Amino acid sequence: MTPHLRLMTANLFNGGARPEAVVQLIETLQVDVACFQELDPAQAEAIQTVLPHGKLEPRTDHEGAGLALRHPGEVDRLPLPHRDARVTRLDPRDWPHLDAPLEVVGVHLQAPHGTPPPWITLPRRRGQVAGLVDYFESVPHAHRIVAGDFNATPLWPAYHRMCEHLTDGPHALARTRGERPSRTWGPTFAAGRRLLRIDHIFTGGVEIIDCTLHTIEGSDHAALVADLA
Repeated sequence: MTPHLRLMTANLFNGGARPEAVVQLIETLQVDVACFQELDPAQAEAIQTVLPHGKLEPRTDHEGAGLALRHPGEVDRLPLPHRDARVTRLDPRDWPHLDAPLEVVGVHLQAPHGTPPPWITLPRRRGQVAGLVDYFESVPHAHRIVAGDFNATPLWPAYHRMCEHLTDGPHALARTRGERPSRTWGPTFAAGRRLLRIDHIFTGGVEIIDCTLHTIEGSDHAALVADLA
């Protein structure tokens, strides 16, 4: 076990990521909390062997999602248009590296492209972001992490709305090191080139002390992993 809390977010490409590769990454890195998007049944079954707590809701239509936990924690849905977010509140009595409660919100925003057309997807996205903002304002929490596939680069309005309420943790860490945060998505990693940074970890009252990216065989997203002080 690491001397801090280790969180991962990963889009598993609707079953494209090999379950064995996902499990191997969790075990190698000793991940404590994992936020998943596009989770299918075979992947969920494998993940539960190494992260037995939380709640996984796999599907085969790109809508599967869940939070997998090393220690106990209840997972609830935060109602949003089209795709709900998942919320868990980690209790220090069950989590040895916490000295205060920590809320983790797992998010998968509607993509702005593809099917359905933009006049449907864009209002959904705006509604999802508005729902998250309403939640942040109506349910304040001293220590909060919001992680997932936002389908939004730092140029997009959805990203800027998040930054009005939370800190882009990997970006803040990279700035202290004189670096830029790495891109997380690309159609293939065979050439070692990722195209866009659309997977994010936003923080409130939490410090990220390290952040790394890890390729998952079969997925078009890299896993974004953060160590939380």
